[in-house]
Amino acid sequence: MSKNGISKTVLALAFGFIGSTSATAQIQEVDILNTPVDVSKDFVDYNNTFYLADSLASFNPETGIGTVKYLRHDFQTRQAFNNMLMRPIPVEANEFPATEYESSPELPFQVQFVSDRTIRIKMASGPQFHNQQESLMLVNGTAPNNPEAWTYSKIEGGHQYSSEHGRVEILVQPWHVKLYDENGKLLTSTLHLSDTENTYTPVLPFSYVRRNSDYSKSMAAVLTLEPGEKIFGLGESFTQFNKRGQKVVLWVDDANGVQNETMYKPIPFYMSSRGYGVFMHTSSPITVDFGKYFNAANNMMLGDDEADLFFFLGEPKDILDEYTDLTGKAEMPPLWSFGFWMSRITYFSEEEGREIASNLRKYEIPSDVIHFDTGWFDVDWRNNYEFAADRFDDPVDMMADMKEEGFHVSLWQLPYFTPKNTLFDEIVENELAVKDRKGNIPYEDAVLDFSNPETVEWYQGKLRHLFDQGVGVFKVDFGEAAPANGIYHSGRTGFYEHNLYPLRYNKAVAELTKQEKGYSLIWARSTWAGSQRYPLHWGGDAATTNTAMSATLRGGLSLGLSGFTFWSHDVGGFVTKAPEDLYRRWTPFGMLSSHVRSHGEPPTEPWLYNEGFLKAFRKADNMRYKLMPYIYAQAKESSENGLPMMRALFVEYPNDAGSWLIDDQYLFGSSMLVAPLFEEVSERQVYLPEGKWIDYQTKEVYESGWHTIKAGDIPIIVLVKNGTVIPHIKLAQSTHAMDWSKLDLKVYASEGTNSATGQVFLPEGDALQTISVSKRGNSFEVTENPLNGKITFKTQWQK
Repeated sequence: MSKNGISKTVLALAFGFIGSTSATAQIQEVDILNTPVDVSKDFVDYNNTFYLADSLASFNPETGIGTVKYLRHDFQTRQAFNNMLMRPIPVEANEFPATEYESSPELPFQVQFVSDRTIRIKMASGPQFHNQQESLMLVNGTAPNNPEAWTYSKIEGGHQYSSEHGRVEILVQPWHVKLYDENGKLLTSTLHLSDTENTYTPVLPFSYVRRNSDYSKSMAAVLTLEPGEKIFGLGESFTQFNKRGQKVVLWVDDANGVQNETMYKPIPFYMSSRGYGVFMHTSSPITVDFGKYFNAANNMMLGDDEADLFFFLGEPKDILDEYTDLTGKAEMPPLWSFGFWMSRITYFSEEEGREIASNLRKYEIPSDVIHFDTGWFDVDWRNNYEFAADRFDDPVDMMADMKEEGFHVSLWQLPYFTPKNTLFDEIVENELAVKDRKGNIPYEDAVLDFSNPETVEWYQGKLRHLFDQGVGVFKVDFGEAAPANGIYHSGRTGFYEHNLYPLRYNKAVAELTKQEKGYSLIWARSTWAGSQRYPLHWGGDAATTNTAMSATLRGGLSLGLSGFTFWSHDVGGFVTKAPEDLYRRWTPFGMLSSHVRSHGEPPTEPWLYNEGFLKAFRKADNMRYKLMPYIYAQAKESSENGLPMMRALFVEYPNDAGSWLIDDQYLFGSSMLVAPLFEEVSERQVYLPEGKWIDYQTKEVYESGWHTIKAGDIPIIVLVKNGTVIPHIKLAQSTHAMDWSKLDLKVYASEGTNSATGQVFLPEGDALQTISVSKRGNSFEVTENPLNGKITFKTQWQK
């Protein structure tokens, strides 16, 4: 598929090449620049040679190291009653001299144990002569190895390792790796050719392909899928929430929106409803077919010639905790970042910025950040890290004044430099950009090569100067166009560096921010596995439509199931002026996300619509600022456990079958359920998991199951789990002005509920604390207060 979703074959038909085989072939071979790399075509190419994993040739159970024997096959066709099928057929070796090459190679296989829930399987399609580097995707560059967490035993036909959370079987002939939970339920297994003898459908088993075009190799790690199994994650994916039945290409791309199959933030990690998760530890392009071709086969087609797979056992919370232990948990961003960010594309001058700050306070729109997008340079979009002298009289003074008024300044930038950029020659002459195979730069723009330490030092120096002037945070925009065929300082091509580019980019800015400002914060668009360590990320360029709003939520839920705690989106959409009704409904959705920013084509400022809209916007914003103690505590709890603040229902309710089917609602933290209005309506169907739920606005009590619920005064439906204390704070116009010494504990408890709990995390950085209340007569009183002497609590029973 081309980037815009039109197949090359369709293009050939459209342009009249159907009569010319050669012309059609030429059209099909052309790829538009930065078209996502789909490696699946290599696994159905007659020209290639396939090696199917057959048997365990050797194995040392003490070390977990052995070899697997692979049998050579070619694809051949068979005609039957005017129907053609293609299937793998065993073939003899085709190398000369025959004495020098293995026809059925025995290649490395290894099992390791990271923890009592995490198993690592490593396989290779050939010897690895490259320098084994530490992985940027893993915490500290390597994965722990804790073999003592598992107990070995010899079983009939193979080997077994067990922990309290499950077991792994490694069978000799035919070779299988099988995963079971603690109750003995089979979770998944590698797929052997013999497993599909009972179907006429040709199914490629666990194997690798050798491309006859250049002898490169790629692994196909094929697992079983069971009836009813659902798959979630893979990054910020905007297609249907459950990936079962889909083919997903993992290649960082400027998606140009939030309603197509490409992704700004692909993540090579997913989880299954059966109780396991998988991390495909590679930066190569990946294509995963989750039963789209054959509904019982999960085919992970890795561009890499190694398969390095981590399996996690448990419920969704366990899986996310284990995965983020391995690849990193999000640091806790500063309190002010949870306030409202005011932006548009773009503010062009100091005068305009000061006017925005003044109006935010004048119209009583609580806010903490003013963002200058692409227009703070001499020429719009020409990023040279210098404020335009003719439009910014004194940016240092401007930012100092804004800081006194409770505003932090965010600045846009990107890692591409046009030929007219004043920094272009310096970047190219000092070899700070990605090169092509001749040593030139592959694009007209110079693309910073973040695999080069000198590039990172140069780049951070530019940002450091702006931090010194008073900047609070940088927007880490773009990063999806690292040249696929580029030559990088790391010694690798873009085949391995393209997907890794956003991680290097995020890391460079986040680490400098931490060094210079003392906190971890960026505002980034592109990611790869491990980027969750560097909060935060937002959802890209959404259309200003209802369907874009709903797709935005699906993308946020999927990213949250990929290890990301903090995520935001452009309230109202980005591409054109937001229709008033859409903006009105999108605003509370944004206010009940981990972070919130209005951004896009002007006007985005609420006072530029009308008085009614201004009041509605203010009311939703006020709600967020009053909820700040709840938001801040949930952020802390989520970051510590690798959980998303915007949470799919099944994360909290894995035993509730209905929770696995919902993609248009979410839990905001652990205790608030949010159902946005995706159409111009005043009510909608809402699914409530087990227990009782209390409407945040109307106080009406609901049992679990489906309900038609009307929105309150704020156009969104929000319910609180029964028995929950939601701490509130007195309204202030910025987080800096908040008084944390006095909090209101709003108790959401139905009749007959005698106790409730909530959490508080103070800006001073004390540990997360649990506050308990009990019913005394017709009110609730605090019974457990670990913050006694620091905070005065006032309880209010919401009924």
